[in-house]
Amino acid sequence: MTPSVLAQLHQVAFAPERGWAPDEFKTLCGSPHVSLFARQNGFALARTVAGETELLTLAVDPRYRRRGIADALLKTWLQSAQAEMAFLEVAADNEGARALYAKHGFVISGRRKGYYKRPGATNVDALLMQSELTHGQRVESPA
Repeated sequence: MTPSVLAQLHQVAFAPERGWAPDEFKTLCGSPHVSLFARQNGFALARTVAGETELLTLAVDPRYRRRGIADALLKTWLQSAQAEMAFLEVAADNEGARALYAKHGFVISGRRKGYYKRPGATNVDALLMQSELTHGQRVESPA
């Protein structure tokens, strides 16, 4: 995916909020330790450094949501990461994403009050989430 395609998909996925610009994607994708995971109609960007991996963004075209794209992107990221801990942040009102992340072992570890600015609406908190990994794979909970 080119930076322009990434920017277009990001804008559609996060509208009406400001999507990231092609130059931002070009810079990120050219950065050391940043990985792009792409599937048709969706992508994820993650940065892995010093035993930690962070999901920078995950975007799926709204017309193709609830078809397993985000789930597959998340699995690919977590299985490929050479890290002990995974981190991400999500809008507190994004119930679908929160459920997906919880399914993959993420738990809330913090909150940024009013982090997401919504046009014409009240600001929304960002929830910080983390998951412990073992050699690129999520630690399974004991049965």
